[in-house]
Amino acid sequence: MTRRSAEAWVAAAFLGATATAVGFIAAYVVDASPQALGGLLGATCALLALGLVIWSHTLLPHGTYVEERSPVQPPEETQDALVDTMARGSGGTPALVRRTLVLAGLGLGAALVVPLRSLLLPSSEPPGEALRHSPWQPGARLMTRAGDLVRSEEVVPGTELTVFPEGELRADDATAVVIRLPDEDVRLLDEATAALAVGGIVAFSKLCTHAGCPVGLYEQTTRQLFCPCHQSVFDVLRGAEPTAGPAVRPLPQLPLGVDDAGYLVARGEFRGQVGPSFWRPA
Repeated sequence: MTRRSAEAWVAAAFLGATATAVGFIAAYVVDASPQALGGLLGATCALLALGLVIWSHTLLPHGTYVEERSPVQPPEETQDALVDTMARGSGGTPALVRRTLVLAGLGLGAALVVPLRSLLLPSSEPPGEALRHSPWQPGARLMTRAGDLVRSEEVVPGTELTVFPEGELRADDATAVVIRLPDEDVRLLDEATAALAVGGIVAFSKLCTHAGCPVGLYEQTTRQLFCPCHQSVFDVLRGAEPTAGPAVRPLPQLPLGVDDAGYLVARGEFRGQVGPSFWRPA
């Protein structure tokens, strides 16, 4: 490899490291996937390492050099020249290589510093504060994972439907299960549960109060919700009170209503602590 081609390879590697570092910062800002962030940061380090390896093998002098001379104090001009060389960099290092190395270093430094913003200036609440409330607010419409709003007449009797607050499909702690009870079962609801229902439709938090697993099984004949992780069972007609298994608290109920367009909406937050007891704020 000639010296000129080596300089071109080193400069290209450093410029590539700069580009991938900028790409990492952009990906972090737009909340890209962890795989994309890891790939860009790894590419930055790999290209920077590649440039340094080529530089050291082709552009730096090799071998052992011994100069025999008597131990005398160097002249003042020699000392000044050494200080000037250290300040400006060796004349043997091409300016293009030095500049691209600086760019790559700045890019990598920025890529490492930018994520610290989330620690110094967090955009989300501390976990203890976040658990005190959920995205369910009065008037929040119910939405499926597919992004469809839910009309009351679309909920089939005897079935369950997983819903989220509108626009909050990633708020897993706000996941709720909606059930429409047959008319003969509506009359069996206790007073507290019926007060939070609408048109025979009830909704409860989908997070088991034992360990936070999703309560995803509804048995129509017994009107019970089942947690598949540790077999906790909840009575839908009695406010999702636990009847079997390790859970000791009921699933928090979500008060429901219907807006003017016929869509199911929440009338407020869950009535009770969402998830297991160890999630409870200190």
